[in-house]
Parts: sequence; structure tokens; C-alpha cells
Amino acid sequence: MESKKRALGRGLEELFNTETLDLDTIEKTIYESATNEEIVEIPLSELRANPYQPRKNFDDESLRELADSIKEHGVFQPIIVKKSIKGYEIIAGERRCRASKIAGKETIPAIIRSFTDEQMMEIALLENLQRENLSAIEEAIAYRSMIDSLNLTQEELAKKVGKSRSHITNILGLLRLPNEVRSMITNNELTMGHARTISKLESEEEMIKLAKQIVEEKLPVREVEKISPDMKKKVQIERKVSTSSSEYKYVEDLLRDKLDTKVRIKDKKIEISFNNVNDLNRILEILNIKEQ
Repeated sequence: MESKKRALGRGLEELFNTETLDLDTIEKTIYESATNEEIVEIPLSELRANPYQPRKNFDDESLRELADSIKEHGVFQPIIVKKSIKGYEIIAGERRCRASKIAGKETIPAIIRSFTDEQMMEIALLENLQRENLSAIEEAIAYRSMIDSLNLTQEELAKKVGKSRSHITNILGLLRLPNEVRSMITNNELTMGHARTISKLESEEEMIKLAKQIVEEKLPVREVEKISPDMKKKVQIERKVSTSSSEYKYVEDLLRDKLDTKVRIKDKKIEISFNNVNDLNRILEILNIKEQ
């Protein structure tokens, strides 16, 4: 009798070895290859979350809406699980599991497959990036975990998850922020643009001070980006509108968006600003310049 704990199969293994991963393609391959006998009802009490799940908070209202749908129509798409020592680990479909519990269900349809820890991590991140928006901090933690666990470069990770390298670099920069500032981001008190600027400062004290000022004064990102680099004396915001009329302003804007820092073109020279050594290394990485 064939074991329900079947390996991934050649087609799916090939997908994981490709440069770019797509969750829809992965799930489609699993669903199309599964026979009716392989879709089994598993007690919800035997399921536990993917240990690599980056999402820590689930929207209650969204879960209730899904629960109402499950009450009326049931779970249309089976979840994907991996057999563990005790019960099963959820590979894809944690929201469906949580909503099913709210709906009062005792079991849920599932397909059992064998995944490596690396594959579980990749799918957990993909499910949230491509289906449910992670908070910027959750995204940063997930990226760092993948880089460290899978021994990836930022360039390789960017290709894996379909993001630009500069996006990966900027998001990872948020991990420099103290917990107090991270909470402000998670609670939507600070935007990603605010967070990027704050993360370039030298000390946690400076970061917290600026973050509180932004929230209290409701400062827009454009004003925060004009911050004086001398944070050790006092946080100062320059409120005057720039009147630069450089004929290369559009190029300056493009470079600024790419490098996430102030760029000036004058006398056929490009000046790129940075706040400290860490910020310089970040810019060099975006430019793909490696130290010899």
C-alpha cells in the first residue's frame, strides 16, 4: 500500500530548483498530481503551524469573513501539510485552518507531502508575500532567516522571491531598528519611507527620538528625508522646499529612488550622500560594488 507521506515528485523538485519561485505554480503542481485518495480529512487538533511561518499576526476580521464562507460552503481548496513526529505541520493554508476552527469545524481536507526544512521556509514566505501582505518587519525577519538558513546572497534571494535587490536591501535595513520603533511600524504609526530614513541613523537613542518626533508632529516622509546628519546634537528637520533647478534633476531623482539616499549632480560629477559606514556598505551592495 502506497504511503500517504509521498515525496514531492520530480516536477515539484524541479520547481524548487528554478531561479524564481511562484506559489500558485507550486500549489497547482501539487493539486494536479494528487489523486482523490490522497486528499484526506485531518483533525484540526493534529495540525500545528509551519515553524518558519513569518506572519505573527492575523487579521481577525478577515479570518471571520473566511470562517463565514467555510461555514456555508466548506473548504474548497485542501491545505498542504507535512507529517511530523506528532501530527502534521502546515505547509500552506494556515489561514484556512484558523478560519475552520472559528467556523466550528473539526477536520479539514489536506494533501500530505514531504518537504525539506528549506522548502518549508520558502513556501511559508511565498504564501505571505504573494497572498497576504506581511508587515515590513515580518518581511525583513523572513528575508534574514532565508539568507542565513539557505546561505543565499541578497541578489539570489531577490530573484527567488521576485523582488528587486534594492527592495531586499532596504527591508533588511529595518532590522537595525530598536523594538520600540519596530512596534510603531507594525502599528502603522510609521511608514516604510519613514523607517528607511530612521534606520540610517547611528544609535538606537537617535532612532527612537526621531521616530517619536515623526509620530507626534505627523511629519511626512519628504521632510524626514531632509534630516540633519548631526543627530548627536539635536534632531532637526529642514522644512524649506528645495529650489534646485539642475538640468539633471530627473537623473538625481532616479538615483535617489534606486539608492534611497540624497544624490546631487553638479559640474559633471555625481555626489552620493551616506550617513555612516553601514549606510555606505548598503549603497555599495545596491551598486554591486564589492571590496577587493
